[in-house]
Amino acid sequence: MLLAFCLTLIAGAATSVGAALGLLGRGTGGRFLAGGLGLSAGVMLYVSFVELLPEGIRILSGGEEATAAGTAAAVGAFFGGIALIAILDRLVPQPVNPHEFSGRMGSRPGRGVHRHGGALAAGIEQSAQDAADAALRARLLRTGAVTAAALALHNVPEGFATFVVALQDPAIAIPVVAAITLHNIPEGLAVAIPVRRATGSRRQAFWWATLSGLAEPVGAVIGFLLLGPLLDGPGMGAVLAGVAGVMVFVSLDELLPAAEETGEHHTVIYSLIGGMALMAATLLVL
Repeated sequence: MLLAFCLTLIAGAATSVGAALGLLGRGTGGRFLAGGLGLSAGVMLYVSFVELLPEGIRILSGGEEATAAGTAAAVGAFFGGIALIAILDRLVPQPVNPHEFSGRMGSRPGRGVHRHGGALAAGIEQSAQDAADAALRARLLRTGAVTAAALALHNVPEGFATFVVALQDPAIAIPVVAAITLHNIPEGLAVAIPVRRATGSRRQAFWWATLSGLAEPVGAVIGFLLLGPLLDGPGMGAVLAGVAGVMVFVSLDELLPAAEETGEHHTVIYSLIGGMALMAATLLVL
């Protein structure tokens, strides 16, 4: 159990990596994001359909060959996991959704006042620019705060998913943790960059992003306390199938669209296939 929690903590701490990259002005290139997100999606999709869902079916079928009842229960849990994460996703307004940040990172204050001769005109323009800057900083601070809260909401089920996979099989959990780690790096960017621009403080931006990522180990603890009794017997099968649903939704609704927004389509596809191949090789070796 300690290993499962540590792996979940590592995945959540990846938001700190994203924050550091953003504050250093690195890691925000389109190809870097496209490759990381595509690789993460490939790993999560492959492990969901090839390992977690079949394992859920096996457990719910009594540990033997798949039965109609066991398959039906696992399929229901799979779509239940999708429904859960979809509802959480819909609770976050799109303008501040942590997975819809690509168009907000380069925003600059508008310049609505034209230059005119004379000190009075220059003073008026400067005042207007100061007001615009102040308004932008206020908007960016609000965006960073709401994004951090939204990330925390999103990361609770992700943390529990990572924790459950690690409890079931730590060998499978390692590539899953790597995938979620890659997934969390741009989330750290989404929090840190607007907070940095709003406050001028690298330290505040870094810690806001870090705290949002810590929702993953918190989600693992909350999920275990609430669902711990279900993690034995058939309950584990339902949880694994539900976790597969969560991962599939995250991959298709968040990772791949965000990766495509970078404009690096072929990088996304090659990375997606590479992630699947990596997961397949890991399962064969382990």
